[in-house]
Amino acid sequence: MSEYQWIGFSIEDKVATLVLRRAPVNVMNMEMMEEMVHAFSSLHGNEHLNALVIRAEGKVFSAGVAVEDHLGDKTEPMIHLFHRMFHCLADVPCPTIAVVDGAALGGGCELATFCDIVLSSERAKFGQPEIHLALFPPVSIVTFPWMTGYNRTMELLLTGESISAAKAYEWGLVNRVVPPSELDGALEQLLSHLRTKSALALRLTRKTVRESMAPSFASAIKPVENIYLRELVQSADAQEGLKAFLEKRRPVWHNK
Repeated sequence: MSEYQWIGFSIEDKVATLVLRRAPVNVMNMEMMEEMVHAFSSLHGNEHLNALVIRAEGKVFSAGVAVEDHLGDKTEPMIHLFHRMFHCLADVPCPTIAVVDGAALGGGCELATFCDIVLSSERAKFGQPEIHLALFPPVSIVTFPWMTGYNRTMELLLTGESISAAKAYEWGLVNRVVPPSELDGALEQLLSHLRTKSALALRLTRKTVRESMAPSFASAIKPVENIYLRELVQSADAQEGLKAFLEKRRPVWHNK
């Protein structure tokens, strides 16, 4: 894959940068996720990287995964591809940094908060609105309890409400919140620290911390994925929620 349509990707001065570029709100469809998997995988084995930065063009970091890819024969391939993206991101051989300026919702929130460090502007917001469609976010079910604890995880996932960058910082989902005009400066300050470090030490520190967290993402996501695919997404309510979203109407729940 010599050229990317939906992302920008480059490596310069020990730092790889991936930019989401699917206007208007960087909704991730399967083609975009394929590109991200390819980009992340291309970094595996690179022993000279000190950081990977993930950011976005436009006013929204990402509004999540394309709803139409949750329906019909696309459902299972989409969720496997989406989770493969996170497996590949987990295996990147350097610290990962998300730079969020605008909304990070659904899969976009999962992508941002999965990174090792999250820099956010004051106007950003974070949320997992899947419950409005009678769904849940599999990746955040695994990772949020590590970061923000059980009760706050349940509040975020059960209400589907978005929270401000300030609250995301308070709850441990974000490392630093700055005015939008200072976001690039905050990133460069962080990168200036990482560029002076041993890439080996950074890689092994990241690997050890992630492996010490039990259960690991790789082992925890499989049963969550099975519940999502075998019990949830095939339910009448999930199908109704998805169709109602696409048809721009209120869903009618059947509770089954």
